[in-house]
Amino acid sequence: MTSSDDPHPGQPGPAVSTAVDGTVLAIDVGGTTIKGEITAPDGTVTAAATVATPRGAAALDAVTDLGETLLSRLGDRARREVARAAVLLPGIVDAERGVAVLSANIGWRDVIIGGRWRDRWRVPTLLDHDTTVAGWAEWRYGAGAGTDTVCVVTIGTGVAAVLAVNRRLVRGSRGQAGEIGHVAVRPDGIACHCGNVGCVETVASAGAIAHAYTRRTGRRVDGAADVLGVLDHDPDARAVRDDAVEALADGLSGVIHAVCPQSIVLSGGLSEAGDAVCTPLQAALRRKLFVVAAPDVVAGAFGARAGLVGARELARAGSRDGPS
Repeated sequence: MTSSDDPHPGQPGPAVSTAVDGTVLAIDVGGTTIKGEITAPDGTVTAAATVATPRGAAALDAVTDLGETLLSRLGDRARREVARAAVLLPGIVDAERGVAVLSANIGWRDVIIGGRWRDRWRVPTLLDHDTTVAGWAEWRYGAGAGTDTVCVVTIGTGVAAVLAVNRRLVRGSRGQAGEIGHVAVRPDGIACHCGNVGCVETVASAGAIAHAYTRRTGRRVDGAADVLGVLDHDPDARAVRDDAVEALADGLSGVIHAVCPQSIVLSGGLSEAGDAVCTPLQAALRRKLFVVAAPDVVAGAFGARAGLVGARELARAGSRDGPS
């Protein structure tokens, strides 16, 4: 974006400043890891680090420490050239008031962010929702670029979606929309962190896939990638993948009927499985949809880095109300 771009056209909420071409700090808080990068104006990553995500509000303190660690790796002059930071949080985020409202997976509720990062880092800092910004990045700069109406589904510790309809990001009344991971699709299924039973993410998230494989076989795996990596010769892995895809298709069905997206973009770490997830999901949607056409299903361009890419571009855009 250039300084003349409106980073959130047609949406309420003031911009904190104009777009910048300087160095930016980007941090993406996930359910398993917190990733951070400092990026120079030419796109060079000058500092990067990842830490495990603590449980509860301690995760927000870990963000503070990670940002300070990255900034400390720069010389005094380079640190002064950091123009802005952006932090992406999971769950429900009130970016306008600066509140981490709820993260069911990590375990915080109604934590006031205020100026904790701005004051500690001495850098103007934006706050936004991780999936919203990661999805915006895939839509504007990645696999959804040039598509007017798209649904970007991020599959990681949880499952959530971002909708762009007629080239407008859908925010919803609480600042974000697309929590399809908490659509209940298996009434007799597993209890979810949110308090419901049989939510999409209890079957289709990366963690759910790994746990389902262990329950089915008795063999422990490090993550969903281990399961998807043995599909060719392991029928148990294929069965777990198929269950996950069916649950995801059920959760997406209502979204597809409502807005008729041209494409579904799979984002997050699980998207790196490519056709192993995209192809069966496309087939499942075609079986389940009778009134509207099944959208194309494609893998995201940024994989597990979508959040960092989005945070970087959000920091450059400089809108408190978020990207569009």
